[in-house]
Amino acid sequence: MSEWTRVAGFILGLAIVAVTASSVFTTLVVPRAGSSRMLRSISKGLARSVKPILRRTMTYEAKDRIMALVGPLGMVLLFVVWLVWVVVGFGLIEWWPSGADLGHAMAVSGSSVFTLGIASESRHGSETIEFVAAGTGLLIIALEIAYLPTLYSAFSARETEITLLGTRAGIPAWGPEILARHHWFNNSSELPDLYRTWERWAAAVTESHTNYPSLMWFRSPVPWRFWLTAMTAMLDSAALNDALCPSTAPRQGRTYLQMGTNCLRGLARVLRVPFDPDPLPTTPIRLTYEEYLEGVQRLVEVGYPMERTPEEAWPHFSGWRVNYEPIVDALTGLVMPPPAPWFPRRPRIGPTHFPRVLDRTPEDPHATRSAEGGDDLGGNEPDGVVAGQFEREEREERQESDERDRGGARRDEHRPAPD
Repeated sequence: MSEWTRVAGFILGLAIVAVTASSVFTTLVVPRAGSSRMLRSISKGLARSVKPILRRTMTYEAKDRIMALVGPLGMVLLFVVWLVWVVVGFGLIEWWPSGADLGHAMAVSGSSVFTLGIASESRHGSETIEFVAAGTGLLIIALEIAYLPTLYSAFSARETEITLLGTRAGIPAWGPEILARHHWFNNSSELPDLYRTWERWAAAVTESHTNYPSLMWFRSPVPWRFWLTAMTAMLDSAALNDALCPSTAPRQGRTYLQMGTNCLRGLARVLRVPFDPDPLPTTPIRLTYEEYLEGVQRLVEVGYPMERTPEEAWPHFSGWRVNYEPIVDALTGLVMPPPAPWFPRRPRIGPTHFPRVLDRTPEDPHATRSAEGGDDLGGNEPDGVVAGQFEREEREERQESDERDRGGARRDEHRPAPD
């Protein structure tokens, strides 16, 4: 092997070690939003790679178990990639001064990085490189071990509030259900504190999830709970309350709307998801007026007081939702939250469940007079009704796809032929 080839390998090795050290330093020591490019790329790549497997699973619970591996596996792969690149980098650096063949240089590098001492090179200058490689490898492994408690501490703090929200918002969480239950249980006075708590929650998620993007793929222990559905439910409840009851809605709800929207935008920037930073309140949203009326009807069932009619409140509600709905929809395609009301319909993932509460009493043990829901994921509907809903949603998705195809064909018919 020529001398110039070894010199080129030496320079390439220095570059590899420098880039890897920079990635470790910016990810583990001084993390900042956008600094974890390698972590973000690995997590997104894993999420895409499991999609063919998800298509072959029948239930959402099975899909959730598969997706639950993406976040932790992304972290493990990141650690492995760092160590492999360090071994390769120091192997190329060792190759030139040692004068040995490339395979032996890689063996010496691996032995040094993992502090095994089973291979070494006695030539002048090689000992220094081996000492530096051993110190670098030991430091990276120590930082990786210290990094895991920080990661799981952020995950645990996030999940605590999501678990607590289950009794207030249902499972899966839904914005109108939050307002309905607080009015029904006569504890609407707790809404300001709830929004204040979730404002701090959104700030903490912004800090942790932009620095450690793989946390977005860490899933709740319960399949039908998820951080994105909980956050969106809180945003929807604040927007709906402000639209229907502008004079009595807690002001903390508006503060949370701003903080929650900023949190979603921060996550979108990290994942390179495009969004409009200042949309007009008149911009159309994906949520239909009919779906919105379903939420309003939930409030009507419990006698929720409204200052505006649903028609009058709709422009105000959609004006709030246009700020965060596009980002929620984009993140839905990446992290796969459970099917939930007011989220994009995904028949291949599973049917949409509405949270329900059963008011069982000694006089009415079967809750025949109650339509207000519980956390039993399908409510009180028999399996046939849920299956019919699943088939209906799948049929509607196919019809929408056919309409898009026909629209594309019509555009092709009117397109001028090339010269």
